[in-house]
Amino acid sequence: MQIKGVEWVSWVDYPGQICTTVFYDGCNLRCPFCHNALLVWESTALPPVDQAELLKKLGERRELVPAVCISGGEPTLSSGLPDLVMNLKSLGLKIKLDTNGTRPKLLKKLLADGLLDYVAMDIKSPWDKYRQVVGTKVDVKAVQTSVKLLTTMAPAYEFRTTVVPGLLNETDLLVMGQELAGASKYVLQQFRPVKPLLDPDLEQQQPFPKEFLQAVAAKLHNYVAEIEIRG
Repeated sequence: MQIKGVEWVSWVDYPGQICTTVFYDGCNLRCPFCHNALLVWESTALPPVDQAELLKKLGERRELVPAVCISGGEPTLSSGLPDLVMNLKSLGLKIKLDTNGTRPKLLKKLLADGLLDYVAMDIKSPWDKYRQVVGTKVDVKAVQTSVKLLTTMAPAYEFRTTVVPGLLNETDLLVMGQELAGASKYVLQQFRPVKPLLDPDLEQQQPFPKEFLQAVAAKLHNYVAEIEIRG
């Protein structure tokens, strides 16, 4: 797994921070609605980013851009992630990790070592629908372990779900709220049929009306303190 992309300035990837976002390639899930389809497979189509040059530029820009979001793909699949995070921390940068939660052992170590300032974890569906929604075999217990790690160890975190018509409905979302009960923040992300998606058929799918998300969000407040709608 390698870093295959950099967005040097982002106002949206790290709540409350201007950040640089780096993207690892490779993912162990096959979510049909994934908007980073080019990063799902390890591919030679995208050239790798030189990490030494990346760190040099981030160090030079840290007063203007004080944070980094590490995304993908799935960053925790990379054996080089811990070293990257330690190097970023040594520059005095704040670190946000985007993850699907399937690698709780690595997540626990990064949290225990104080290397992460914010974690955004994708929750794809109710637990009993996970394999159906992510398109491959998945260790749901590992994902559940990661949920517990964030609620007990993370300095700041959010759980987030992309709400895709045909894959999730209101009942699913309310079940997910119950499964995440007690969490501090849950984000409903509006599905956007932006090409290319992993499943091209979904590129024709219209998103739920915003009013639908607002109505569900109001009910989710029964389980999670802060509910945000994005997109």
